[in-house]
Amino acid sequence: MDKKQKNIKVEGEELELNNEEATQHEADTQKEVEANEEEAPTEEEHDPLTAAQAEAEQWKDKYIRLVAEFDNYKKRTLKEKSELILNGSEKTVAAILPILDDFERATADKTEDPQAIKEGFELIYKKFVKALETLGVHKIKTDDADFDVDYHEAIAMVPGMGDDKKGKVIDCVQTGYTLNDKVIRHAKVAVGQ
Repeated sequence: MDKKQKNIKVEGEELELNNEEATQHEADTQKEVEANEEEAPTEEEHDPLTAAQAEAEQWKDKYIRLVAEFDNYKKRTLKEKSELILNGSEKTVAAILPILDDFERATADKTEDPQAIKEGFELIYKKFVKALETLGVHKIKTDDADFDVDYHEAIAMVPGMGDDKKGKVIDCVQTGYTLNDKVIRHAKVAVGQ
């Protein structure tokens, strides 16, 4: 048998095949093309749909996880907030307990010396003020201060004090306090008119 040579160009390369190989190659190529033509429309129809469904499932999973994580965050912060409300005064109480102990010792003491009693209460008072200052509580200054509605509450106007006392605090009836620069109680004062 005489084998004829046939040149076939495949993707830019020229191949030499004999007749049988060429015929077989052409048949195989034709079958592949037909198979691809049959599969191609179904792949194009189902591939985007399955891809979209897979992507939708991924987004749904991410969404469910995110919602669960946020729900856990809300529960955790709510629990922390309630614990802060219940135990937020712990630092304050711990600072005041030594002063309470001093009061108990002072009342248990049976001394009759008024000077010793007065000195004891002054020491306890100073210790109490110092404990409040460590917690951020400070007195609002009223001595020779200008009346300031942010810090003072006028409960009386005192006429006839002269021009130099006009708008000034004359007397403090009740001391005011700030906690970390926020007014927690205004100072009740008498103001010159």
